[in-house]
Amino acid sequence: MDVSRIRALRGPNLWSRHTAIEAVVACEPAERELSLLDGFEVRLRKLFPTLGPLRPDGRPGQISLAHVLEAATLALQAQAGCPVTFSRTAATVEAGIYQVVVEYSEEAVGKLAFEQARALVDAALNDGSFDVEASLAALRELDEDVRLGPSTGSIVTAAAARGIPWRRLTQGSLVQFGWGAKQRRIWAAEVDTTSAVAESIAQDKDLTKRLLAAAGVPVPIGRPVTDVDDAWVVAQEIGLPVVCKPQDGNQGKGVTVNIVSREHLAIAYKAAAEIGQVMVEKYLPGNDFRLLVVGDKLVAAARRDPPHVIGDGVHTVRELVDKVNADPRRGEGHATSLTKIRFDDIAIARLEVQGLEPSSVPEKGRRVILRNNANLSTGGTATDVTDDVHPEVAARAIAAAQCIGLEICGVDVLAESVHKPLEEQNGGIVEVNAAPGLRMHLSPSFGKGRNVGEAMVANLYKPGDDGRIPVVAVTGTNGKTTTARLTAHLLATSGLRVGMTNTDGVYVNGRQIDSGDCSGPKSARNVLMHPDVDAAVFETARGGILREGLGYDRCQTAVVTNIGAGDHLGLNYITTVEDLAVLKRVIVMNVAPTGYAVLNATDPIVVAMAPKCPGGVIFFAADSHNPVLTAHRAQGKRTISVDGDAIVVCEGSWRETLPLRDIPITRGGSIGFQVDNVMAAVGAAWSSGLDWDSIRNGLASFVNDADNAPGRFNVMDFRGATVIADYGHNPDAMRALVSAVNALPGKRRSVVISGAGDRRDEDIREQTAILGEAFDDLILFQDACQRGREDGEVLALLREGLSKAQRVQRVDEIRGEFIAIDTALSRLQPGDLCLVLVDQVEEALAHLAQRCADGVVPTP
Repeated sequence: MDVSRIRALRGPNLWSRHTAIEAVVACEPAERELSLLDGFEVRLRKLFPTLGPLRPDGRPGQISLAHVLEAATLALQAQAGCPVTFSRTAATVEAGIYQVVVEYSEEAVGKLAFEQARALVDAALNDGSFDVEASLAALRELDEDVRLGPSTGSIVTAAAARGIPWRRLTQGSLVQFGWGAKQRRIWAAEVDTTSAVAESIAQDKDLTKRLLAAAGVPVPIGRPVTDVDDAWVVAQEIGLPVVCKPQDGNQGKGVTVNIVSREHLAIAYKAAAEIGQVMVEKYLPGNDFRLLVVGDKLVAAARRDPPHVIGDGVHTVRELVDKVNADPRRGEGHATSLTKIRFDDIAIARLEVQGLEPSSVPEKGRRVILRNNANLSTGGTATDVTDDVHPEVAARAIAAAQCIGLEICGVDVLAESVHKPLEEQNGGIVEVNAAPGLRMHLSPSFGKGRNVGEAMVANLYKPGDDGRIPVVAVTGTNGKTTTARLTAHLLATSGLRVGMTNTDGVYVNGRQIDSGDCSGPKSARNVLMHPDVDAAVFETARGGILREGLGYDRCQTAVVTNIGAGDHLGLNYITTVEDLAVLKRVIVMNVAPTGYAVLNATDPIVVAMAPKCPGGVIFFAADSHNPVLTAHRAQGKRTISVDGDAIVVCEGSWRETLPLRDIPITRGGSIGFQVDNVMAAVGAAWSSGLDWDSIRNGLASFVNDADNAPGRFNVMDFRGATVIADYGHNPDAMRALVSAVNALPGKRRSVVISGAGDRRDEDIREQTAILGEAFDDLILFQDACQRGREDGEVLALLREGLSKAQRVQRVDEIRGEFIAIDTALSRLQPGDLCLVLVDQVEEALAHLAQRCADGVVPTP
C-alpha cells in the first residue's frame, strides 16, 4: 500500500460539507480484497479490538486496505473524543487506486490519526506491534493543545448556532466572525471593541482600585510595595489578614489571600514578585464571587471555592490531592472544565497555617484548604449563583465594568453573599478582568451552566444579523470570468464595495491587491477577511475545489454558466463531463436557503443540478421557448431569456425588460455568448437584491475592454482591420467565438492559436478542427509553458486537427507568441478580421495595444 498524496479539505468539497483529509492510496492486487490477505483482519482486530466495521459508510462491495485505512483513521479520532462521523473510500478509474476521505475536527489531529492508521495497517500486515492506547493518548493530547478552549469554543458554538460564519485566524484564540465589512473579532473572551487603554487599566490593580473608589464602588484598601519589609509595613498599617498579589497579574497567578503571619507573607511576596510589581491590600472575609458583565448586563455569577480536599482518615493530604486530580474533568490548562490542584510552596504554607503537612492524614470529614484564592486556574471549584445576585450587587459590577471601559468584564467580588448589597456586609470589588475565563459559568462544579457565549454573540450582532455579506460564486467551463467581472460591476454600481477573485487576480473596490490565478479558496478567504468589502464575487475554478474545497461555508448565489468537455478532463480523476458536473455543483449544493442558483437552462448537465440547490433556482436561456424555462416560468419561478431585442426577466406575472441595444458588451445582441454572460450576471444581481435601475446602469456602463475584462473578446482596430483578443482555450469556447466572429464583418479571416498542454489530445485537435472551418489563415504558436508536453507536441496535435478542414488556406507554425501576433498583424488589410487567442494574457494584450496604437509592425 502506497500513499501518494494527502490533502486537507478545509471547506465544503466534492465529498461532503465536512472538513476532511483526502488521500490517494495505491493498493497492490492482493491488497484490494481483504480475503486474499490470510489472517490480516484477525491480526488487525487484535491490535485494535474496538475498530468497528471496515466499511464505515455501510456500502456493499470489496474491502481493500484503503477501506481499512479509512475505518482506522475515523475510529482513532472518534475514540480520542473528536466529533467526527463521515468517511468514504472511492475507487478511481485506475485499477487499485483509491481516494480515501475522512472527516476531521482539527486538521493536525486528522493528519496524525491518518499516520497512526497507516502504522496500524503496516503492523497488521507484518505481524508487528501497535500500541492503540498510546496512539489514542497522543491524539487526545494533540486535540487538547490545538482545539479552541472552552471560553472561545462557547462563543464560536453560539455564533454557529445563529448561522454566523467564523474563521480561526491563528492557532490560538483569535477568531473572526462574519465577513467583510460585517466582521467582528474576539481573542478568547476579549472583543475587538475592547480598547488598549481599558485593558491596560484592568491589568493595573492599583489604578483600577483607585478609579473604582473614585466612582463610589467599594474596594479594599492597600497599596503597591517595594520589598518584603515594605509589604509587612503595609500589612501592619491596614491590619491582618491581608492579600498579597501582583499588580498586573491574571488567572490568580501569584495571588495569596488571608495572610496572617510575616512568614506566610514572605512566601506570598516571593510568588507575586515572580509575576511583577507586588501590592498588599486588606483581606475581605467571606466568599469569592465572579460576576460576568457583557455590555450593560450581568449575565452570570459564580461562587469560587479554593482548592481543597476532604479528609477520610486513611490517606495523606498529598494522596488526597492526587485522587482529586485524577478526576477526568481536571486538566493541566484551560481546555477542561476544571484544573488540577497545584501542590507547591503556597499550598504547603497554607497547610502549616492549619497545622498540617503533606504527609499528614486528616481526620474523616475535615476540609483541608490548599490555597486561599479560589481561581479555577489554580484548582478551585465553582458554584453557579446567577439567580441569587441582588440588583444592587449587579449594578456595582456593571458600574465597575463601565468605569474601566470594558465591554466584556469579569468582576471579582469578596463578600459573605451576593444576596444583599456589598455596603451592608463590608464586601468589595477586588479586581476586574478584561479577558475573563468562562469555564466556571459554562460548566460549574455545582449548579446550572449558563450559555454565556450566546450573550457575548448577542452583544456583537443584533438579533437577525448573521454577519454575512452577499457572496456570489461563479463557475462553469466558459464565460465565468466575464460573468464574475460583470456581476462585480453591477454590485459596485449599486453603491457596494465589492471584493472579487478571478483567474486574473484579487480586486477590492476596483483596486487590484493580488495578481495571478486567484480563483481558489485562499483568495476567497482573504476577500472575506477584508474590512472594506460589502459584497463578494468569486470565480470558482475546479482546481481550488479539488485542492481544498470552498473558501466559505455557503453563498447567497451560485452561477453555473455551462459544463464542457474541454475543461481539464483527465486530471485528478475527473475524467468525464458528468464527473466535472458533480465537482462544480458543489457551489450549488452550498447555496443558502434564502439564496438562488443561477443555471443555464440550455445545458442538460447544468439543469440537473437544480434539485441539489437548498435555495431557489433562476434559469436563463436565450430561447424564451426553452422547455426548461417554460416549465419553470409556468410555476411562477424566476427566469431570464431573450425576447426580440431585449432580455426579459420574469417571476410570476411580473416582467422586466432590458434592451440589448443598451448593453454594449453584447454589441446589440449579436454576440451570443456575451448575451449568455449578461443573463447570468443579471441573475446574480437579482438574487443579491439589487434594484433594477442599478442593474440597468451597470449593464450600460460595462465596457468589454482590456481593462474591464482582459482577454475576454476585447475588440481593437489595426489600420482598418478588426482585431479580437480572447483567452478561449477549449472546444466549447472555440464554437462560441466562431459564432460571435461570424456575426462581424471581415474580408479575410485569420486566427492566432496555441494549445494548453494539460488538455486531452482530442480536445487540442478539436479546437483547430472547429477553427479550420471558419478562418482562412491559421498561425500556430507554441505556449511559453508546455505543461508537461514535449517540445513541438502541441503544435503537432493542432496540425492534426486541421486534417479535414475545408476553408483554411494557409497554416504557419511560429515559435513565440509575440512573433506570431506580429506576423498576423503584418498581413492584415483594411476590412480583414483577426482573432488572437492569447496565452500570456497581460503581456499579449499590452503588446497588441501598443501595435494598434502605433499602427505599424516593426520589421524583424
